[in-house]
Amino acid sequence: MSIDINNESVISVDETALLRLSTFALDYLHVHPDAELAIVLVDEGAMEQLHLQWMDEPGPTDVLSFPMDELRPGTEEAMTPAGLLGDIVLCPQVAIGQAETAGHSTLDELLLLTTHGILHLLGFDHAEPDEEKEMFGIQGEILAAFALAERRK
Repeated sequence: MSIDINNESVISVDETALLRLSTFALDYLHVHPDAELAIVLVDEGAMEQLHLQWMDEPGPTDVLSFPMDELRPGTEEAMTPAGLLGDIVLCPQVAIGQAETAGHSTLDELLLLTTHGILHLLGFDHAEPDEEKEMFGIQGEILAAFALAERRK
């Protein structure tokens, strides 16, 4: 996997954990090892601009996903082809507030948001109740399996 992480925010983030999670999630979803992913962490001002430009919604958001080659998850029998997955943009400041509300660490929130962003890049959505159930179910599976794998290290 080619995963580039660029922290342009003023918040210090465990980029190695984001890299491990991203690699784990893409393997879990049978994405080709030559797929490319970029993760950028930005401050609230930059995220607000992106949110307004691309979603026509004011204010910063937690995560935005920008798919490139419209890849979909593979299977054990047939991996997704190699290609550009796209970009995930995270806002650590928004994640900090959400983590406090949820009662877990900022890193846990960023791992959740990264997983969420990867699923969006692979075509998942949560606009409809059945889509939300599927997407959030897979998101939970990935995060639980990743946490277990991390504890075994």
